[in-house]
This record gives sequence, structure tokens and C-alpha cells, in this order.
Amino acid sequence: MKKIILASAALAVSATFAIAQDKTIRMGTEGAYPPYNFINDAGEVDGFERELGDELCKRAELTCEWVKNDWDSIIPNLVSGNYDTIMAGMSITDERDEVIDFTQDYFPPTESAYVAAAEGVDVKEAIVAAQTATIQAGYIAESGATLVEFATPEETVAAVRNGEADAVFADRDYLVPLVEASNGELVFVGEDVALGGGIGMGLRESDTELKEKFDAVITEMKADGTLNTMLKKWFGDETATY
Repeated sequence: MKKIILASAALAVSATFAIAQDKTIRMGTEGAYPPYNFINDAGEVDGFERELGDELCKRAELTCEWVKNDWDSIIPNLVSGNYDTIMAGMSITDERDEVIDFTQDYFPPTESAYVAAAEGVDVKEAIVAAQTATIQAGYIAESGATLVEFATPEETVAAVRNGEADAVFADRDYLVPLVEASNGELVFVGEDVALGGGIGMGLRESDTELKEKFDAVITEMKADGTLNTMLKKWFGDETATY
């Protein structure tokens, strides 16, 4: 769903993972992309990925410690060892896979969508806001529209509200609740676009043992239906499931 610019990450030095005696795994997330991940009123990481990550660690007999990190440096800080995984609504892409490794997807491939302040916006010729270093920003840059990038998803939507952009392009799952809560001030325009290969947990390429642990538990949760239950809880009954 998002796409990191990988130049700096490619130069980072890879760190080797060794499961500590206390089995504590540091889980990196953005904390700014509800319902995937966000910071709740108590100042704690919350959302679909927090619930899923905690369950994955429980089943793998590991202890989770959540670490918040800005999106634009989330891969470099994984590679340099500031945390052990990324769970941040990150789409599995070939470019990212050259720098880090991924588990199997825990969220099926979904669509990105355009939202504007009024109907009739021609998204092919519009000024379109997208979060910097995402697959949505990459798509708009090649689409012929004028791309304006912002550091956070909240800023992309604000750009539409204040007239800096004609539309925002982001994960549809992120935009749906914002449109529903806008009382008609925001509307979907144009056609949805399928991007990415599903969302997976990012890990250092050297951490094969940890990847195998999480892959096994994700497979288990798909088989017993608990992953689908979480997906419907956080994204509604119409969301794609396994």
C-alpha cells in the first residue's frame, strides 16, 4: 500500500537478528494511519496492526515492544537495528524487497482511491496530494497529474480541504471513514486503482529465523479464521479476507 524511497536504505548496514533471552521483539510502526495503526488517547500504539502484532507475538511466544517511527525513515531504521520488524500498512513491493524481507501478506491486496471536495474532478489532470514515499505518490508521479507530497496522511487530506490540492490519492480503507464523517464535504472521484501485493511485516534480510516464526503464525491465523475476524472488526464486513 505504501512505497519507501529506497536510496538511503540501500546504503544502510544490515544488522543480524538474534532472539534475546527475554524474547523481546521491537515492533516498528508509524502510528499515523488509522485503522491500520494510530496513537490512542492514552498515547499508546493502537489499531489493527497493534492487535494483530500482539497476537502474533503471543502465539510465537515472543514479547512485543512497540516503537513509533516516522514513515520516511522507517526502512532505514529497521535496517540499522532500531527495531526488529515493521508493521505499518506497508505494501510488499519488488523495490522494497531488494532492501528488506517480508513475511507473507496479512492483509490482501486492496485498492487505492481518489477523494476530492467536489464531484467532477478530472484526476488525470488534477493537482493530487499523496503521502511522500508511498506507492500512491509513485503512481501519481507517472500518471500525468500534478503530484504534491506531504509527510503525513493527515496533511494530504487537509490539502484538499484547504484548496492546496484538487484530490488526495490514498488507500481506500484509510479514506472511507474520513469521507463518511465529512457530511458531504469529501467525495470519492475517479476510478479506484489496484496497487501493491498486499501488506506484510518487514524484517531485515538476515532475520530468517524471525521471519519463519511469524510466517508460521500468520498461516495459522489464516487457517483458523482469527485473521479474517480481525480484518472485519477493523475494516468492516465488506473488506477483503482470506
